[in-house]
Amino acid sequence: MKLITAEKLPAPGGHYSHGVLAGKLLFISGQLPFPPGEQEFPEGIKAQSIQAMANLEAVLQAAGASLNNLVNVQIYIVDVDDWPIVNSTYSALMGAHRPARVIIPCGPLHHGALVEISAVAEIE
Repeated sequence: MKLITAEKLPAPGGHYSHGVLAGKLLFISGQLPFPPGEQEFPEGIKAQSIQAMANLEAVLQAAGASLNNLVNVQIYIVDVDDWPIVNSTYSALMGAHRPARVIIPCGPLHHGALVEISAVAEIE
């Protein structure tokens, strides 16, 4: 097992790692939409979805991988009405790659975020 730290992301605020590599699988902790070096989220669900995916991608890059290595993605949203925006934003970012995915309406998220994304990737 190897702990993965994405240097351009803030240190985790709790007792966890950005990612954990176990064998060929990289487990990525939930990524909130904080832009690197900032204390506030971008405005709106689309901008927050893009930023959370960028943070997830930073963890992938720290492990020598990319979005194309994703095998499973979990997207938590506070409002089910945001599903179409999150889905279209995610689709645009992922292109032809289609890992297994779930979008989960979940109620309030930490710090008032509108979205949080965690994932599992296979590292070759």
